[in-house]
Amino acid sequence: MKFPGQRKSKHYFPVKTRDPLLEQLTQQPQPFTTYISGIDQTLVDIEAKVEDELLSRYGLPKGNSTLINDEQAHRLYTELKIHGLISDEFAGGTIGNTVHNYSILADDRSVLFGVMSQNIEVGSYAYRYLCNTSSKVDLNFLQPVDGPIGRCFTLISECGERTFAISKGSMDKLTPEYIDKDVIQGSSALVLTAYLMRASDGDRITDAAMCAIEYAKAAEVPVVLTLGTRFLIEEDPQWWQNFIKEHVTILAMNEDEGEALTGSRDPLLASEKALEWCDMVLTTAGPIGLYTAGYTEDSEKRETVHTLLPGAIPEFNRYEFSRPKLKNDCETPIKVFAHISPYMGGPEKIGNTNGAGDGALSALLHDLAANTFHKTNVPGSSKHKRDGLCYSSFSQVCKYANRVAYEVLAQHSPRLSRGLPEREDSLEESYWER
Repeated sequence: MKFPGQRKSKHYFPVKTRDPLLEQLTQQPQPFTTYISGIDQTLVDIEAKVEDELLSRYGLPKGNSTLINDEQAHRLYTELKIHGLISDEFAGGTIGNTVHNYSILADDRSVLFGVMSQNIEVGSYAYRYLCNTSSKVDLNFLQPVDGPIGRCFTLISECGERTFAISKGSMDKLTPEYIDKDVIQGSSALVLTAYLMRASDGDRITDAAMCAIEYAKAAEVPVVLTLGTRFLIEEDPQWWQNFIKEHVTILAMNEDEGEALTGSRDPLLASEKALEWCDMVLTTAGPIGLYTAGYTEDSEKRETVHTLLPGAIPEFNRYEFSRPKLKNDCETPIKVFAHISPYMGGPEKIGNTNGAGDGALSALLHDLAANTFHKTNVPGSSKHKRDGLCYSSFSQVCKYANRVAYEVLAQHSPRLSRGLPEREDSLEESYWER
């Protein structure tokens, strides 16, 4: 597994740094590998530039998101294909993007639960999904279904307005029987999206997600939830607060979702409020950058050497060099916050805003899995005398998540096609060494 972030070699996991004499006398066990698991609504994003007349003909309100049935989706796709209007087709889904990016960053396994069309034709939606997913993502646990997976049409008008047409297909048909207990309980984290909790019409993906959550909690596997959209959260914020308090370890959201959940427009205050219900929060705030928030033990806190930042919480980043911990593992828990502005001021040209939050979350998950990896392979390391939720500090997680989000923003696809470069001429060493 690659180490999170661009560090000098002395900071890499010292898994093989052992006494050479003792190494000859004792047989060393094979290094333990780690992985994360996730559940998603498998869907393909189809992007096309269209005239307003087409939107009117299909009854799609401009700028809105509309559910369409399979027949309408097939008719729309055929028309777009015949007239050569489709510009891109990407494998999509918040969790699909996240586990794919994790596998690209870690160069290691992740496991995805969901559905997949039983009969796959070359060029079909299911084919597109498989082609655009890393080979390191284990898809052997997908449930076969008779029908198409989900499709999300992004229809771009001449004025730049985006209209969404969503066909669910069979993406919500996942059943609890296809959730493997051993896989869930052997993973470093279970990652879910809020969309999974809103299945309807007899679909059982919500039941499957709750089954996986119970398996994870029984084995003390961290449950990670990404909120997905503010519109879903603002329907019943109290329900979501109770759900997070009961089931979630780490929460990922953007500033709009944070406002819907907590009532606070300030992303820092929203992050602090969310800590009432979970152990760690990752909040992306667009051009402002991103925040991490969580807990550490008071006796283990580490003060930053960076400039103390003003905000709704004065000098909120004072202890950002501390490592995140579960609140229940702290005798005297204190809240810790960190912030970073967009890497290099953000890309000169933003190719895509979809998926930047998924990229940031995949970096956090990589750091979390790195902690499991190192703790298992080097159990005597001083790093683990005081157990932490992540390998790195709040500050380092911020920097790593920020760098990955930049990479997604600078390209057109919401999924990484390659890992971060080993060395970057444009990146000063001080960015990682701060």
